[in-house]
Amino acid sequence: MAARCGRSVPEAAMAAERPRSLFALSAAAVSRSMAALERDVWALPGHLLRGLLPLLTVFHLERAEDAARRAGVSTQPIWRKLWDDVMKTRPPNSESITCWRKKFLETFFSNVLHGVLDVSSDWRLNDRHFSPLLHSSPHVSQLTLCNMLQGAVELTAEHNHKVLENLAGSLQILKFQHLLSCDQSVRRSLVLLLHRLIHHGSVSQVSMCSWPVPDTVLLVLILSMSAGFWRSGNAIGYHGSPCGLCRGEDKAQSQESAQEGAERGCTAEREGSSGEDQKGSPEEAEAHVNSVLSGPRNPPSWQNPACEETSSEVPCDHTNIQGGSSPCSISEQLSCHPLPQKTRRRLKPAVGRKRRCLRRSRGHYADPEDLYDFVFTVAREDNSGLLDKSRTTEGENTENWTSSSPGSPCTSHAGCKKRGGSAGIFSLKAAHRFRSVSTLELFSIPLTGETCRALSNLLSSWVSLENLILSYNGLHANISCILSGLRALSRHPECRFRVLRVSDVFSHMPCMELVRCVLSALPQLHTLSVSFDLKNHLEGSRPEESPSCSEAEIPECTPNLKKLSFHDVNLAEHQREVLLLLQDPGLQEITFSFCRLFESSTAGFLSEIINTVKRNSSLKSLKLPGNRLGNQRLVALADIFSEDSSSSLCQLDVSSNCIKPDGLLEFTKKLEGHIQQRGGQIPFTHLRLFQNWLDQDAETAQEALRRLKALCSVVNDSWDSSQAFADYISVM
Repeated sequence: MAARCGRSVPEAAMAAERPRSLFALSAAAVSRSMAALERDVWALPGHLLRGLLPLLTVFHLERAEDAARRAGVSTQPIWRKLWDDVMKTRPPNSESITCWRKKFLETFFSNVLHGVLDVSSDWRLNDRHFSPLLHSSPHVSQLTLCNMLQGAVELTAEHNHKVLENLAGSLQILKFQHLLSCDQSVRRSLVLLLHRLIHHGSVSQVSMCSWPVPDTVLLVLILSMSAGFWRSGNAIGYHGSPCGLCRGEDKAQSQESAQEGAERGCTAEREGSSGEDQKGSPEEAEAHVNSVLSGPRNPPSWQNPACEETSSEVPCDHTNIQGGSSPCSISEQLSCHPLPQKTRRRLKPAVGRKRRCLRRSRGHYADPEDLYDFVFTVAREDNSGLLDKSRTTEGENTENWTSSSPGSPCTSHAGCKKRGGSAGIFSLKAAHRFRSVSTLELFSIPLTGETCRALSNLLSSWVSLENLILSYNGLHANISCILSGLRALSRHPECRFRVLRVSDVFSHMPCMELVRCVLSALPQLHTLSVSFDLKNHLEGSRPEESPSCSEAEIPECTPNLKKLSFHDVNLAEHQREVLLLLQDPGLQEITFSFCRLFESSTAGFLSEIINTVKRNSSLKSLKLPGNRLGNQRLVALADIFSEDSSSSLCQLDVSSNCIKPDGLLEFTKKLEGHIQQRGGQIPFTHLRLFQNWLDQDAETAQEALRRLKALCSVVNDSWDSSQAFADYISVM
């Protein structure tokens, strides 16, 4: 009964022990009185502590970690048993989990937050002296918020203030999954959460996935705040008070400005050493937010030369941008593009409240519809200076505006002046730049032309961004818009962007054409991965020519590119490009996965690949899964390690290639011969053989694997090849 009521009664855990030892009875009594005896318990010798630890609640067990370590006692088996008893699932990649304490407490936090786990269901999870969320939050490095963002509302509640502070120091990855549209109060909670965890926290990666019909406002809001854009501390309040961290930074900034003796007025801007923490004063930032809400926009008071140059080279959206403008920079005027219907209805009242909003700008909070207006501002402002004076957008009353020269004030808008100064309509970067994340992942989220333009503008100055992962977003022609933003970013002196992964069902342009564009636009790229399902042969249809891509060739040498991956891309007609990539002296790893390399090739193509790899001393890893090598081609690949080879290849992946045991054995014998000729010294260390035909002749396969494992590390599996007979026939 006591255990069912949720009290810490470890007798239930020892019910099967009959008769109970004196130690067991004593341990049970001690565990019930841990609140008073904790310090004495931590001083117990190891053999006593080892017997007591399984009888503690998760809260005391977590606190016992240091004492257990000093006593030479591991808590890992206890945490693993807790996982099995409470979670009742096998975690993915369980063999790679190094700390079951962290894994349990992180999952425990998420399950309690989302109401999945009832702490009263197990006495080990329930202790009136501890808050489950508060106690487990320091161990949370990855958190997923889903559905109606109930987790965001709970975390920003006043009683969870300390929980949020803990997360700000521990959380590295923030994920959004299966999101639904939510009301204004929930978005307000989300703003507070993102501001604390990203702008003033340690989150380095934001991932959004599985959002078939995304709410455009919510999506761009998350993207904007991930990029470090939002209003000042005075505008982001926490339970009625302005953000204390912003106030502290603003105060420090004011003192620094006073020491410098500079009269910056409402256009003050402080450039942080990292290029990420850029903010204006609270007053000017609040004025900017409300002027953004006021309807008509004037051009910003500065321009980004790189973005200006890029905008004239690469159109952002070949199909959705009307009038041919190129919104590639961070402050483009969206008013030259039509808005979604449901958003336009919400924006109209903001125009009518123009002066009233500006009068309220000195308060702590802006209008409840600020969220709608702000997120579309990301795509409204324009640095490029290419917008026509007379262009207007259907459904909006747009004033005439022209581009300003860098540094020149804007005086044509009634909301641009404050206290006699010429504030202008500042760019988002100048007025509201906070800390931003380094990795952005968008998986299975359709991106419209509108959101692609907003993302492109954010990307163009997102200097902290290192990794961008775009998967199944239906980009089509909008891939050019994304590339234009990345091109502008690559020209920024503080750019850190190194990794781009793009995968989708179809490609708007031939895949190799896309690679040409990417490598030409992003010379500093370290890793590029492209994956498209081209079963409808879209690779044969060329898009309208783009000035940046139509004449582009794959650079013969891309010194910064180290890893290149193709997956599910038909490269049967791109033999020249394949060979060109294989001879790149900078590449260290290249993957051709399910690329049909030899579908239309001549007999000499494989020999050319082998000779090219033999001459490339920088290539360390060659992955060829799913290319129907068969036995004959596998045996030929052993010549990469011949006596006359200068190859430094360490890893070879020939998974899913219809390899039979006799072919593997012949490959092994040939490899042994080359090693002997080279005096037993070759760099080859790893071979991957997943999903091949090794079950066809178990005895021969075992001999081949035994001899191979004497030469290198072999990774294979027990795969039933009977389901792939048709594929095997096609190779014969």
